[in-house]
Amino acid sequence: MSIELCGGNKMRILHWEEMFHPSFGYQVNVLAKFQAKQGHEVIILSSENIEKHPLFAGFENTNNIEKEDELYSKKYGVTIIRLPIHKVVSSRVIYKKGYIEKIKALKPDVIMCHYNDTLSSMTIIKKYKSINIPIVFDSHMLEMASRNPLRNLFRFYYKNFITPIIIKNNWTVIRTQDDDYVNRCLGIPEDQTPFISFGTDTSIFFPDNEVKLRFRNKYRISSDDFVIVYTGKLDEAKGGKLLANAFIEKFDVKKNIVLIVVGNTKGDDYGNKVEELFSKSRNRIIRFPTQKYTDLPQFYQAADLSVFPKQCSLSFYDAQACGLPVIAEDNNINIDRLKHGNGFTFKAGDFKDFREKIIKCVEMNISQFNLMKENAYKYVKDNYDYDNIAKQYTDILYNEYNKKYRPYDK
Repeated sequence: MSIELCGGNKMRILHWEEMFHPSFGYQVNVLAKFQAKQGHEVIILSSENIEKHPLFAGFENTNNIEKEDELYSKKYGVTIIRLPIHKVVSSRVIYKKGYIEKIKALKPDVIMCHYNDTLSSMTIIKKYKSINIPIVFDSHMLEMASRNPLRNLFRFYYKNFITPIIIKNNWTVIRTQDDDYVNRCLGIPEDQTPFISFGTDTSIFFPDNEVKLRFRNKYRISSDDFVIVYTGKLDEAKGGKLLANAFIEKFDVKKNIVLIVVGNTKGDDYGNKVEELFSKSRNRIIRFPTQKYTDLPQFYQAADLSVFPKQCSLSFYDAQACGLPVIAEDNNINIDRLKHGNGFTFKAGDFKDFREKIIKCVEMNISQFNLMKENAYKYVKDNYDYDNIAKQYTDILYNEYNKKYRPYDK
């Protein structure tokens, strides 16, 4: 255990994350950064051979991960340790033996275990007696994203063999989505599953008119053009074909529409079809490969509107932090997120309705559209700033430490 905790409330926090890439903008990347900024000693324990994981398909910086790790560690003061794996099966990492011993050897004050339902996290749960370190879990799963054909079998196993251990130890499983998946499908009690949303790093995502002007000049985009941006994967789960279909026909509006697409196709049949559809577009489309998280702000700052054709996306918050209204499909999560005058939803899977909502934004009175931009910025700044979210996580980690080592403290 770290000596500093008793004197200054500073902890040695171990983040367990199966697949960590320092150039991404996932939750662990930002939380670790902010917790180190709070003065805690932060370690990320993850896996080697991340290029084998389908999550990183199409991303260029996976073969030089040591250099990326070094840059992240030096910039944010976070230690990154990687462990050997056997293989990746159905997006799940199978580690070689020894990772439980490695966790114990690092002697953290508390463990933040990202994803409560991976093979490694379930092993940590089952072998917890030998670890005996305060631990907090989180869940990133939504019912709409749970598509594995064996999901019912998995849920049965989890409810009967994993959840009882979680309940017995009274562990916290933070819901990162405002969804009852962990309660209804995994049987974890509501009082053990507080909701803390994903967010955005407003220190790098914010409106910037100078960047907007430079970017538009560089790519010969007129100040009168209406620029729409999409960032993310172009696979079926994220609606790559829906996006491409929506932009085939020329938009019948007064302004010229430009679509910026930041992300890659996989090179499979679906990806090839997406590329084919983009090639048929009668609108101007500017393509960029997948980018580092810290390079993404310029694309939002140059745009007027952000679109997300399918499911939910963490980029939803980044776009609004840069002052962009959002158009997204009408699932329950997005309907709730876009009820603040900060964008519109369209009928899921309907590219015609998708186009109509885009046209609605383009033709909107300028004062109304500016108000929608202000609403988007304020909504995220007030509710989803990672500076505040990281403090909420740290409070829960500290409480878990106290629960184990200072049970009588008030």
